[in-house]
Amino acid sequence: MRPIILASASPRRQALIRLLRQPVRVQVAAVDEETITHPDPAVNVVETARLKAQAVAATTGEDVLIIAADTTVALEGEMLNKPADPAEARLMLRRLRARAHQVYTGIALLENTSGRTVTTVSTTDVFMRPYDDEEIDKYVASGDPLDKAGAYAIQHGGFRPVAALEGCFTGVVGLPLCRLAEALNDLGIEVSLPVAVGSHDYQECPVCLSLLDHLFEGGHG
Repeated sequence: MRPIILASASPRRQALIRLLRQPVRVQVAAVDEETITHPDPAVNVVETARLKAQAVAATTGEDVLIIAADTTVALEGEMLNKPADPAEARLMLRRLRARAHQVYTGIALLENTSGRTVTTVSTTDVFMRPYDDEEIDKYVASGDPLDKAGAYAIQHGGFRPVAALEGCFTGVVGLPLCRLAEALNDLGIEVSLPVAVGSHDYQECPVCLSLLDHLFEGGHG
C-alpha cells in the first residue's frame, strides 16, 4: 500500500489510525476551518476534512494517500465546535447536560497523484448524564475541554460525561474506524480491522470495546 499521511495534529486520531497497522506519518493541515460554513453538520465536517486533505496534497508531490477528518457536536442542529474559552466551555456543557445530541465525523481520503477522493461521514447519537455544576467547573479547570468539539471528551476518565450512545464510539473520539475501513475498501485497499460496519453498534465492535478501556485520556479532535 502507498504511504499514508494523516492530516491531523490530534493525538486521538493518531492513536486510532495506528490500529490499521500500516506506516503512517503525520502532517498537520494549515487551513482556516472557518471558511467552511455549510449549516448541515454532516456536510460541514466532510467539506472541512476535504479541505484539510487538499491542503496537505498541495505540499507534496509524492504518491501518497492522505487521510483527513473533522468532528463537530450538534445540539438540535446547531454545531458546537471547540469552545473559545472556559466560559464558553461551561455554557456548552450545561446545554448538553442530561440531553441527547449528535456527533458527526467526516473523513476524506485523497490519492495525491490521481486526485481521486473518497468521503464519508459517521453520525452517533450521544446521551449525556446529569452531571452537576461542580463537576463541570472541575472538568473545565483541567483545561481538557478547550480543544474538544462540544467541550468534552467521551473517554475522559475523571468526568465521563456520557451515559449512553448509539453508533460508533471511535467516531465520537474523532476517527470512525468502521467508516475508514469502508472508504479504504472503496479505493481497493483491504485492511484487517475487526470492526462492525454497516449498521454500526459500538457494543458489538471489538475495536470500540477495546478502546473504552485503552483511550481514557484525551478526547475527540
